[in-house]
Amino acid sequence: MKFSLKYFLLSILLFLIEVLIATVFKDIFFVRAYLGDVIVVILIYTLILTFFKVENRTKLITRIFIFSVIVEVLQYFKIADVLGLKPGSIAAIVVGNSFSWIDILCYAAGCTIIFLITKLWTNVTFRL
Repeated sequence: MKFSLKYFLLSILLFLIEVLIATVFKDIFFVRAYLGDVIVVILIYTLILTFFKVENRTKLITRIFIFSVIVEVLQYFKIADVLGLKPGSIAAIVVGNSFSWIDILCYAAGCTIIFLITKLWTNVTFRL
């Protein structure tokens, strides 16, 4: 374990953006329906890097995508209902309640953004 203040602060910022999307921008369809799903995988990435030193970032990004797809597939099987989560509860919101192929595309977009930023950052670091 290794605490990273940089990733911790970035995680807080991304979390606040997610809260704003869920509360303030909830009526803006594109933001609520798509942008939140793109950002959530980036948030998971920064949260993991807050507490763990990860050598293979590509493998981490791939695992985050797989995890996101698994959660989405579980939504297809109404996992919130199966677990008896109260509709509207924080747990039910986190788990989600409806399957969407578009959500999987958004997760892929978020993971692609992470990958590209990671590669760009690595190239910039090596040039210095």
